[in-house]
Amino acid sequence: MALDVDGEGGGRSVVGLVVARSGAVRPTRAADLPWVVLDGAGVAIEPVSVFLRELLACGNGASSCRSYAYDLLRWFRFLAAVNVPWNRAQRVEVRDFVLWLRTSVNPARARSRPDAPAPGAINARTGKPSLSAGYAPATINHALSVVAAFYAFHVRTGRGPIVSPVPAQSRRGGRVNAHHNPMEPFALRKRGSYRQKQPELPPRAVPDDVLDDLFARLGCNRDRALFSMFLSSGARASELLGMTVGDAHPGEGRIYVATKGLGGIKQACPAAPEAFTWLALYLSELAEVEGHRPEPDEPLWWTRRNPLRPLAYTAVRALLGRINESIGANVTLHDLRHTLGLRLIADPQVTLVDVQQVLRHRQITTTGRYLRPRVDEVIARVHEHYTRPRPRPRPLAGWTYDEQDLSDVFGAD
Repeated sequence: MALDVDGEGGGRSVVGLVVARSGAVRPTRAADLPWVVLDGAGVAIEPVSVFLRELLACGNGASSCRSYAYDLLRWFRFLAAVNVPWNRAQRVEVRDFVLWLRTSVNPARARSRPDAPAPGAINARTGKPSLSAGYAPATINHALSVVAAFYAFHVRTGRGPIVSPVPAQSRRGGRVNAHHNPMEPFALRKRGSYRQKQPELPPRAVPDDVLDDLFARLGCNRDRALFSMFLSSGARASELLGMTVGDAHPGEGRIYVATKGLGGIKQACPAAPEAFTWLALYLSELAEVEGHRPEPDEPLWWTRRNPLRPLAYTAVRALLGRINESIGANVTLHDLRHTLGLRLIADPQVTLVDVQQVLRHRQITTTGRYLRPRVDEVIARVHEHYTRPRPRPRPLAGWTYDEQDLSDVFGAD
């Protein structure tokens, strides 16, 4: 479509810009390129494939390649809409890309139900706002970081433009806090160009009554075992769903999960005895009713419908969405991880280092976010302060000099 041109400065306007959702991100069977980005004609975009191979060779996992691929797909869609080749993009294209993200609607957050809550509305049960209709500041900043890394790679190899169109985050051109001393606090720095303000959100704990309603809606032992594991281990969704049968050790009260960011290395997580009880009932039901006994190296979680398949994240998310709709909440799987962290912090017998080990945070400062008081607890204490009866004023009965004081000052006579 034709773009409107401003009367001042001659720049393009992204208001009403239609970015076609052409192209796709597809998995491959190649170990050196697990994901590819396809253009509108279904052909792999070669500059992106070369960059993703470099990303994988630098120690990043397949999930990181997938995340980068989707951000680059969005960038190439925008360049196609403004009719600019990727190697001819300049700073103005990056600026307009950010403006388009700030003003457009995120299609992944489209709400089809007529009774769906308004974007940003506060849920009455959890006190957590609904997702906004547009792209979050963190999404925009991540997209900028991906595009910057993409062009920095092609600038070094000489296959792209001479200068990256993405402004550097610092004046020296390097990464902010690249050589920060972990023993010293982070200094306040000016945000880089086009970087969005990100609010520091506190951990989201699920109220106990909402958790009781959630577990009451679970209709099978598999779901009870799964959500008990989520709440008692603090594992992330991809980590828990990636477990095998051999990763569960009921006798030791622990499970092993492939921790995010460690390249598939498995670490131990605690799990509650209740979770292992539900797990035993689920595996027994799977063997007797479905006739399937998974081997120790096979996935632990399976679908309930034939043909049996490993349980995927989309299925668990759909299950939780139906429960949220029935109980009027907006709980996410990651909220269960935050709930465990806040519960452990509230236990005086559990130290902050213990919580860091359970949640497997790389930095203790990340775990320190759980030390902040919860909003509902602060409101309850302030409300108690307002409703506490005022102390009755003590009547003034007059005053006199103490005889002992007088004798000490003027003598006994």
